[in-house]
Amino acid sequence: MIQRIQSIWLFLAAITLVLMLFLPIVSKEIKTTEISIHTMGLYQDAVGKSGPGLMKEVFTPLLITNIVVALVCFINIFNFRRRSFQKRLAIISIILICGLAFWSSVYAKKIPGGLDGATYDIGAYLPSLAILFCVLAIFGINKDEKLIRSAERLR
Repeated sequence: MIQRIQSIWLFLAAITLVLMLFLPIVSKEIKTTEISIHTMGLYQDAVGKSGPGLMKEVFTPLLITNIVVALVCFINIFNFRRRSFQKRLAIISIILICGLAFWSSVYAKKIPGGLDGATYDIGAYLPSLAILFCVLAIFGINKDEKLIRSAERLR
């Protein structure tokens, strides 16, 4: 049912992936500028200034991939009647999130001066959190399947 726990886990995975759009993955201070990598692109701003600054480069393929993976997690919520398909789609989501994390690390290496002295921000850890939420959703789907099988046995 839509109010089951796996719906909450899948919703949290989708929210986590949406947050990845806005939070920096890697940042680095070079002289008086701070350069940060988001899934949207490479930003440059003055040190001490709050918020993302000037966008220097756009990462359109990474942005589209991030949005698609978040949508897959969100759409999977409404497959509650087809539990086996929901479970397969959650596994596919995990694979896609792993690919997104790898691709984000490839783009993070584009920071000027390399990754030496760079700090990994919260956006770097969000894919692992989204994977955890998808795994918990799979556990919830399995629990639902066991409950339905035991209810059918009682009939």
